[in-house]
Amino acid sequence: MKYIGALLIGLLLLVGGCDSNAVFKDIEDIEDGRWFVRQSPTFTFQIEDTTQTYSIFYNIRNSLSYPYYNLYISRVLLDSAGKTVESKLDELILLDPKSGKPYGDGLGDLFDHKIKVADKYRFPRRGQYTIRLRQYMRQNPLPEIYSVGISVEKEI
Repeated sequence: MKYIGALLIGLLLLVGGCDSNAVFKDIEDIEDGRWFVRQSPTFTFQIEDTTQTYSIFYNIRNSLSYPYYNLYISRVLLDSAGKTVESKLDELILLDPKSGKPYGDGLGDLFDHKIKVADKYRFPRRGQYTIRLRQYMRQNPLPEIYSVGISVEKEI
């Protein structure tokens, strides 16, 4: 199972590496598919063009055994000085609430989701930014989440 997951991540990165609009893309694995509240995947990237608008996406991998149809994530955007630029609570819908049918792209019992959480976003200044994520569900650890990531892409 671990080898299949690693292969899938490698393929995702290979395919994602071809996206010319991506300014930043990274994924962090969640050990044993158990996302503890204290775990805060953090992603740091550089923004050079403040006249450009950007889209921000979550990249989530979960199994069919994930016990909920949604996932709440707390997202904090920090500037290079560590000052909070934005703080949001996002609800991601991973499965159809009525049928339980998973959204996203699946292979076996794993499903990958690319979910837009911000569009037409303008960063206030050039420089380094950090996005810190935390799962915001009532269960700790949250089971069956195998990876979480961020993509920042230029809008065309």
